[in-house]
Amino acid sequence: MNLNISGHHVEVTLPLREYVLAKLKRVERHFDHLISAEVILSVDKLQQKAEATVHASGANLHAEAINGDMYAAIDLLMDKLDQQTRKHKEKLRNHHHKDAIKRMSLQ
Repeated sequence: MNLNISGHHVEVTLPLREYVLAKLKRVERHFDHLISAEVILSVDKLQQKAEATVHASGANLHAEAINGDMYAAIDLLMDKLDQQTRKHKEKLRNHHHKDAIKRMSLQ
């Protein structure tokens, strides 16, 4: 997976980069068909903002989170992305499941 981490009004240090990588592993665990991810960390006065766009096979997932602490914002962001990837995976897996159950009940 290609990963691009950038900062806007904040320096992306090695611990921040490693923290984002560790949290993205959780998203990859649920859905391993991720092509690329772009993470932008920014600071506006007292608000820390983390946003990400993940390109997966069949979908582009985008989420953002704002918190007073950058690490907490990254945690919230990854929770949102994790939920979106699980929902996308369920859509792919259960595409025709309801139709099959309906046909079985009619017979």
